Amino acid sequence: TKKHKKTPDTYGKNILGVWEAIPKMLETFEKYRVKGTWATVGFLFASSKKELLDYCPESKPNYIDKNLSPYNGHFELLKEEKDKYHFAPKLIDLILKYPEQEIATHTFSHYYCLEPGQTKEDFKNDTLAAIKIAMKNNVKVNSLVFPRNQFNDEYLEVIKNLGITSYRGNERIWFHQAANAEEAKLSKRAYRLLDSYINISGHNCYSLEEIGKKEPYDIPSSRFLRPYSSKLKLFEGLRLQRILKSMTRAAKRGEVFHLWWHPHNFGVNQKENFNFLNKILEHYTVLNNKYGFESLTMKNLSNILKQN
Repeated sequence: TKKHKKTPDTYGKNILGVWEAIPKMLETFEKYRVKGTWATVGFLFASSKKELLDYCPESKPNYIDKNLSPYNGHFELLKEEKDKYHFAPKLIDLILKYPEQEIATHTFSHYYCLEPGQTKEDFKNDTLAAIKIAMKNNVKVNSLVFPRNQFNDEYLEVIKNLGITSYRGNERIWFHQAANAEEAKLSKRAYRLLDSYINISGHNCYSLEEIGKKEPYDIPSSRFLRPYSSKLKLFEGLRLQRILKSMTRAAKRGEVFHLWWHPHNFGVNQKENFNFLNKILEHYTVLNNKYGFESLTMKNLSNILKQN
């Protein structure tokens, strides 16, 4: 489809950069004793086009915007089994070598839960395909991240019935509210960008009591770790302090701070991005020693909430 054909030209360096960035992230996490949840699109588990097609669900989303779906002939057009945009079992195997890391699901096809033309049944079949191909690779899926943060409250029963115990929700403010592509207004994106540097939405830290009200557990985002931008490099100090202050608040209050990003955000400008990440994790070490602030995967946190 048009959307996917554009990817190598418009964002290809970032995507290919994950083959270098992910090993570095794993080493960095191990150095600082940090546990991470890696939400992985199901088709990336496949080692060949045949395997990918074998796991595709029969019931597929029929988005009004046909460019959103890789099922619309895109998978069938793949020719090179070594295609690093679509086949990543080696990277998944690498993550599995680090026992403190969790592999979660990002659905099978990068499914959009709020776009017109898809149904709850389509979502169920797509997510089930992701669970099955993960199980084939000895991965039990416990957590889910909704693609493009298109959280759909109606689908929570689906993931609960599929054995998923937690998902990443959105920050509790209007400009982070889940929306489809048509509703994602420019003004919302502008506020989200500004909020990365200046405290508009608050610290977005959450108590265990709040998160543990019902299953599957909503473990909301606290902050998206935006990638380095040369255009905004003068404001890097503000971006860093925005994160560190919220981490400190969470540590002092015994709350949860949920930082997230895409590996491909580190695909380019790796030196700058990893220097920034190291500063965050150095601060984490200080908070860990001083307040017992602990790094957890989404699965770890779900297990704690169940015990409580």
